[in-house]
Amino acid sequence: MTVDSAPCVSIVVPVFNESGGLDAFAGEVQAVMEPIGLLYEVVFVDDGSADDTWQRIDQIAQARPKFRGIRLSRNFGKEAALSAGLQSARGDAVIVIDGDLQHPPSLIPKMIAIWQSGEVDIVEAVKEHRGHESTLSRWRAQAFYEVLRMMSGFDLQGMSDFKLLDRKVVREWSKLEERNRFFRGMVAWLGFRRARLPFVVQDRAHGESAWSTWRLVWLAVVAITSFSTLPLHFSTAAGLVFAATAVLLGAQTFHVWLTGEAVAGFTTVILLLLIIGSAVLLSVGVIGEYVARIYHEVKRRPPYVVSDSAGRGLPENYGGDLRSTPQVAPVKTIEPSPPAVS
Repeated sequence: MTVDSAPCVSIVVPVFNESGGLDAFAGEVQAVMEPIGLLYEVVFVDDGSADDTWQRIDQIAQARPKFRGIRLSRNFGKEAALSAGLQSARGDAVIVIDGDLQHPPSLIPKMIAIWQSGEVDIVEAVKEHRGHESTLSRWRAQAFYEVLRMMSGFDLQGMSDFKLLDRKVVREWSKLEERNRFFRGMVAWLGFRRARLPFVVQDRAHGESAWSTWRLVWLAVVAITSFSTLPLHFSTAAGLVFAATAVLLGAQTFHVWLTGEAVAGFTTVILLLLIIGSAVLLSVGVIGEYVARIYHEVKRRPPYVVSDSAGRGLPENYGGDLRSTPQVAPVKTIEPSPPAVS
């Protein structure tokens, strides 16, 4: 909380090649925030855009004192951009929202009002309707969330990155040090008291989504391997099934040999080799994904690199250190006693 006990809010907006829609977004956010009367800042995070997104952010930050921006040195991905924004935010509450206006800024006052009641720590905007989306995309999203629910136990169906997090939630989130991040899953894992607000996904204000099929598949792989070890158990189960099958086939083959009815089973052997070989390679691939996750984690590289910043927003020391970095007590050095002289 700030010095004068008046809460302040940070709004984190990860963007990538969104130059054409930033002015409209900034105008809508300012229009809904000013009547509330709270201190606030809007933090744009440019995830290494290839267009003039950063130039537009710089212009907005100069024209609107409550807006600022940070620029990543390259395209690290949305999850890394979200991390950069959350680490940079200075408010007592942090709202994460997309900059393409598919997440309606008009919902922000309701989110803040629920948070100010003191009864919840997280306010989640849940997709009541996915808007103008193809049947294939809708089916793909449903399949992903259902698989994630079965493997991890977290039901994220309809969830979005559009959330309000209390400062203490952000503080605990910042302690999660994994490099391969899935924001929705991490927030679900943290727990805390939460409320849900339904919303309808709006049409994009500008351009097209940067989420290709390959990037969505990669996000699914990261999410599942980060929050579930069940695929590893599938490999074990497959091994047990094939071991049991091998015992049965071995007994049947031995019986045929004893009765003198043995015949060449070339086709059967080939099919078994193909099935078992495929299962082995699939198991190795699953294990490889987990080994790759471990490999990236042990290198301890940062999930993002900031190359530039623009604007001021809230003062860095507003209300003290709002990020509440844990203070480590100084270690007392005890000098060894001199050896006794005989």
